[in-house]
Amino acid sequence: MASEEYPHSAYILTLIAGILMVVNGLLLTMASVVFLITAPYTYRVGPYGGFMMYRPFMWPGGIFFGMAAFGLISGIIVLVSTFMLKKNPTNYTWGTLIIIFSVLSFFGMGGFVVGAILGIIGGALALTWHK
Repeated sequence: MASEEYPHSAYILTLIAGILMVVNGLLLTMASVVFLITAPYTYRVGPYGGFMMYRPFMWPGGIFFGMAAFGLISGIIVLVSTFMLKKNPTNYTWGTLIIIFSVLSFFGMGGFVVGAILGIIGGALALTWHK
């Protein structure tokens, strides 16, 4: 019984990286939504007591929410590329996508940073793998 040939180490590293990126993206997205809901009730004390803190983050497309959503989307793309890498390991597009979105995920906190690093290493292993 022959085993399937695919880059095992690249698959495992990128799978862990994608999971870390998705978990980090979900946590940050939930935290930013809670922040957007509770921010109107946060006021500064002092001579400008009626003004809200963190006004740039008040609109739904705020910086923190955007970074969190970008990290989540990057993680989903890395996970999909990981599964496609196992299905069709000779197509180098998947390793390239894994590397690109692992680097870009640094803008969305990078899966606790460890996820982005594992994704870059796994993508490089996927690109150098051959039968």
